[in-house]
Amino acid sequence: MNIRSLTRGDGVVIGAAVLLFIASFLHTYDSSGSNAPNAWDNLGLVMSMYVGGIIGAALIIVSRSLPQPRKVIGLDLGQVGVALSVFAAWTAFWTIVDPLGAFSDSFGSANISSGSGLILGLIATLLLAGAAIATPLVPALQAALVPAPKPAAPQPYGAQPPGGYGYPGAQQPGQAFGGQPQQGQAFGGQPSQPQQAPAPQPQPPAGDFSPFWFAVPVPRPLFSEDGSQAPIAELAPGTWYLAVEQRGANLVAQTQDGRRGVLQDTSGIQRG
Repeated sequence: MNIRSLTRGDGVVIGAAVLLFIASFLHTYDSSGSNAPNAWDNLGLVMSMYVGGIIGAALIIVSRSLPQPRKVIGLDLGQVGVALSVFAAWTAFWTIVDPLGAFSDSFGSANISSGSGLILGLIATLLLAGAAIATPLVPALQAALVPAPKPAAPQPYGAQPPGGYGYPGAQQPGQAFGGQPQQGQAFGGQPSQPQQAPAPQPQPPAGDFSPFWFAVPVPRPLFSEDGSQAPIAELAPGTWYLAVEQRGANLVAQTQDGRRGVLQDTSGIQRG
């Protein structure tokens, strides 16, 4: 997976999952006179809250990194991940409200309170569920996690490198040093017939489209040029693509492997 395709909301989801994994090894309960367990000592708690939240985060990241949504038994992977994240937060909340319920038989009448693992797990699940729900709704969370690097002076499509043929600063044949054309001379110093100047090349109209490089802020599909709505590729943030044609509000873009398609959503693109 390209890390530049991740958004800020995805970064919060990944960070919350890592925090939840660490919390599963900390003490779930603080009790006087007994060895405090962690989440792995209670199969129901660790599977519903900790492992469930981590699986939900993984499904969210995988779903958002795919070009098209994948479904399993008719359910979208991202929606299943969001549901698991909310369920993990729900379990963490009620476990803190009633910490004695799961271990009442083990500790009897001992004084039991929520431990660092349970408190940290609640914070992680709340962050996870909040980021999972808010990322598609909040534009600030949809921004790229790693900003796209700006290339150093990209050349226009079809341009010659500096100093090559056709470059304004290059010395042309038949020119003296300084750039002024000179008439040829025959052997012995006698002037020969002046050479006929080449006909000027026609210039394209000023309003023609000029190809340019651009980058997208978030992953966007590239559709076929024949008008079908089946994506042929996905443009990822952090990669520069070439716009070779404009069709109304859409752009015809070319990928690095030579494929061409129509970019329908051109909002927020960064020109090179």
